[in-house]
Amino acid sequence: MSWDAGTAVETIARLAREGKAEVPVYAIGADRRVATRPFDVDGSPIFVAEGIFAAEIVAECRRRGLLAGAYALRRPRGATFLRRLARDLAEQRKAPRVLVRRGITLLRTEPAVLRRQTGLGAEAARARQVLRGVAALLAGHPRRR
Repeated sequence: MSWDAGTAVETIARLAREGKAEVPVYAIGADRRVATRPFDVDGSPIFVAEGIFAAEIVAECRRRGLLAGAYALRRPRGATFLRRLARDLAEQRKAPRVLVRRGITLLRTEPAVLRRQTGLGAEAARARQVLRGVAALLAGHPRRR
């Protein structure tokens, strides 16, 4: 597996401290990290880190004071399946048959994934709730007033 929780936490810490860091570039088709690229938060008072493995580092980010919020998106499973399939087909990530099979598997396992993420400290929320929370953080930040 290409996920490295320790490196992810260190990268988030560097972004919070310095405002920039090298971030990984993943190739889904290759199922691994293939490069890094520079990422600069450009003076933004907050940044959002997302991904299927994000919940794995919630506790450590919270312990280090790096976490303003942690969410696991709760969406209609059918809509997620169709969005994912359309994206993956458009990007030609794998053969169409593989993408459909993978999508069906993910559709079936999504409730268990959500339970695991909330068990790791993420809050199950709809996208609008997350956006309102982020907007509130920005509104309350001194640099944005």
